[in-house]
Amino acid sequence: MENEVKVVFITGASTGIGLETARYFFARKWHVIATMRHPEKRKTPLHDLGLPDLVHLDVLDRSSIQSALKYTLDKYQKIDVLVNNAGYALFGPFEATNHEQIMREFNTNVFGLMEVTRQILPQFRKQKNGVIVNVASMAGRIAMPLYSLYVSSKWAIEGFSESLQYELKPLNIRVKIIEPGLIKTDFYERSLDKADNGALSEDYAGVLKSSGKMTGNSAASLGSEPEVIARVIYQAATDNSKRLRYFAGKNAKMGSTMRRLLPEGMFYSMMEKMTLG
Repeated sequence: MENEVKVVFITGASTGIGLETARYFFARKWHVIATMRHPEKRKTPLHDLGLPDLVHLDVLDRSSIQSALKYTLDKYQKIDVLVNNAGYALFGPFEATNHEQIMREFNTNVFGLMEVTRQILPQFRKQKNGVIVNVASMAGRIAMPLYSLYVSSKWAIEGFSESLQYELKPLNIRVKIIEPGLIKTDFYERSLDKADNGALSEDYAGVLKSSGKMTGNSAASLGSEPEVIARVIYQAATDNSKRLRYFAGKNAKMGSTMRRLLPEGMFYSMMEKMTLG
């Protein structure tokens, strides 16, 4: 049984962290269920790799989650690791957001993640083992201007995962949180929505200019490659430890350490200077 090929189920695998995670597990001879919203329409490097299990899943569609899990269990009879990676970010003044954007942020990042987890738990209980890897962010520990909804969704993932670990531990199901720092992906173009309200543009012009410029430049110059995050996800999935949180990327640990050690007022002042100039 020790040599049995293991199965990983990944959401949001079309690009970025999800794609690199699928590639990393596949290179290590795992069965990889790489799920995405439109595998039949969007050609990815995973198609070129010959990865056989590119499966439709939209975390906003419960029936697609059920179908993807059924496909996996019909084919492999088990799932060893779930990687909840699908995500969406909204940038802009909170006042400028609309109801649909608010709902999409939490439906994708929080409720979608919860639904995938909820649907997979019966199988993990049946197996008497399993690992749930939730991709959060350093934004789940450190708030930034103009990302109030994205940050709050990641803080929700942190709290959900930390609570969940206690109730699942007696069932031999482990929960892991991945906390990436800045990453060099197309996330800021592909998955970043913008709250835009022309009537507010003048009042928020200063913070929009400063924070928007800082975010894009920092991701390009300071961010880690997504395969760095994939390696940490693999470590969390396979180290057989009780560890909950994993920093991922070169600036993640530094940010968390400063948050923990600096007096609150000093930390806020530092963040304001870093993000707003």
